[in-house]
Amino acid sequence: MESLRFVLPQSEIPTHWYNVVADMPSAPLPPLGPDGKPATPEQMGAIFPMAILEQEMSSERWIPIPQPVREIYRLWRPSPLVRAARLEEMLGTPAKIYYKNESVSPAGSHKPNTAVAQAYYNRQAGIKRITTETGAGQWGCSMALAGQMFGLDVRVYMVKVSYQQKPYRRSMMQTWGAEVFASPSNLTQTGREALSRDPDNMGSLGLAISEAVEEAASRADTNYALGSVLNHVALHQTIIGLETRKQLELAGDWPDVVFAPCGGGSSFAGLAFPFIADNASGGRNGKSVRLVAVEPTSCPSLTKGDYAYDFGDASGFTPLMKMYTLGHDFMPPGIHAGGLRYHGASPLVSQLYHEGLIEAMGVPQLATFEAGVMFARAEGIIPAPESNHAIRAAVDEALRCKESGEAKTILFNLTGHGHFDMASYDRYFSGELEDFSYPEAAIKESLQHLPRFG
Repeated sequence: MESLRFVLPQSEIPTHWYNVVADMPSAPLPPLGPDGKPATPEQMGAIFPMAILEQEMSSERWIPIPQPVREIYRLWRPSPLVRAARLEEMLGTPAKIYYKNESVSPAGSHKPNTAVAQAYYNRQAGIKRITTETGAGQWGCSMALAGQMFGLDVRVYMVKVSYQQKPYRRSMMQTWGAEVFASPSNLTQTGREALSRDPDNMGSLGLAISEAVEEAASRADTNYALGSVLNHVALHQTIIGLETRKQLELAGDWPDVVFAPCGGGSSFAGLAFPFIADNASGGRNGKSVRLVAVEPTSCPSLTKGDYAYDFGDASGFTPLMKMYTLGHDFMPPGIHAGGLRYHGASPLVSQLYHEGLIEAMGVPQLATFEAGVMFARAEGIIPAPESNHAIRAAVDEALRCKESGEAKTILFNLTGHGHFDMASYDRYFSGELEDFSYPEAAIKESLQHLPRFG
């Protein structure tokens, strides 16, 4: 019988992360300080350890993975690559569909790939506490887990709408020893000001980041950790694509197209960036792989945002980053249950998209849950709502192959399981979810507040 699971031995856990900067046609644009000049390591060193900043600004192709990090990775890595044969049969497509299953980590998602690394580097720098934010809760859980592994106290500011919708993610964080607060909170000046303007404020990732950064900057024993967007996060996640390339060789196959969910960009970068290296050298057998970031139509930073310098948070505490953005004070709709709520996209992902090396598409909420249910009924795994975006794109591509007769190979990133997202599935089954395309007028209004120079 043909194998459906391709599993590497633990000796094949990559020893280095891949830095896509080395293969980009032009150098990344630097982050800027409040004066509009490139941010200095000293400015960023108030909330990040120097080892992380060196990775953030590195152009080296390969960055060694510390052995203590690889040892913790052994708890779940290498993660399996799986042929979705039952889904193929359900769709009646000639296409082959593979998914990289990142749901097997202790936290149930891809996020520990960078959380463990960031906890290690902060511990090496003598840091005792970490503050961070989380949206759907995947990142908060992962940072809580990593903090426990390295003896760090962790405080998580969780976007209020998710805090209310996803109580068991809160329980996971608390099980691993983290403190969790709904954002906006009364613990920071940022939170108090937001609540004074709107006592019913449901929060945003940008606002939660502001609270976490404000606290980290005020304490010498505390640093901030971010679960997406920044270069070092994308770097750590490339372990996904590096393993996948080896597993595809085991399968004797190679993708025509790669889909991954994209909010801040970490899961897309993790799977897709290692294929950028192949494309840069002419592709396999002269054929490049299409790399497609899939985002929600309710938070469409790549497909409808401006490519501009903007803050990574709502209050302007972070350096300015050149990225596709909806504006740092963008407030996603409370009805949006599918995650991927960040107002901007990773500067590296943004630049690659701007230069035409990757693609982006938006999908509506109901269609993503429909695809997730289809996948669960075929493959047995209930996916995280974020993963459903990539599943939707993969299903649609497979159906196009059914119409055309093309036998393409499709690969997507299953970024996590949906076991703690069943409230969102409940709302889908009861008809309470609705599609929401963020209005052009609201996007234009938010973009009016982008930082201006000169």
